[in-house]
Amino acid sequence: MLELGCGSGRDTALLTTAGFHVIALDQSTEALATARARAPLAEFYCQDIRAPFPSAARNLGVVLASLSLHYFEWIETLRLVRRIAETLDPGGILVCCVNAVDDHSYGASGHPEIEPNYFSVDGQAKRFFDESALDQLFADWTILSREHHVIDRYAAPKAVWETIVERR
Repeated sequence: MLELGCGSGRDTALLTTAGFHVIALDQSTEALATARARAPLAEFYCQDIRAPFPSAARNLGVVLASLSLHYFEWIETLRLVRRIAETLDPGGILVCCVNAVDDHSYGASGHPEIEPNYFSVDGQAKRFFDESALDQLFADWTILSREHHVIDRYAAPKAVWETIVERR
């Protein structure tokens, strides 16, 4: 499986312990150092997820993108999701978690808007998704699950959409 934006390897460690071979990408060398220590069996690459994926990331069954698809302009987000589809075998699964439009603790309001629901939050661009945006983003996929949640992993509650889609 391919993990986009693995960060410090929390999910990577869980997945490798469960027996998955994980190809993990992140652009932070510091985060990757922690991830390597947590999940030594994973294959790590230091890169922006918009760059071409490693050659080993082809004909995959699963791609995980947990809070990594929200940093880009809409056109780039669409392009990235198309590239993810090309990485998956037909019937392959994308599991993703994205910021929800009601995630006010983490920037969904009170910041300069770059595009609709895309804000400059303390100098960092962040997108926030509603159901309509998810419908557009995954129009060429089969939506298996889409749920709105509030997670308590961070200092303040975070509103997200957890979505599982299948490549047609």
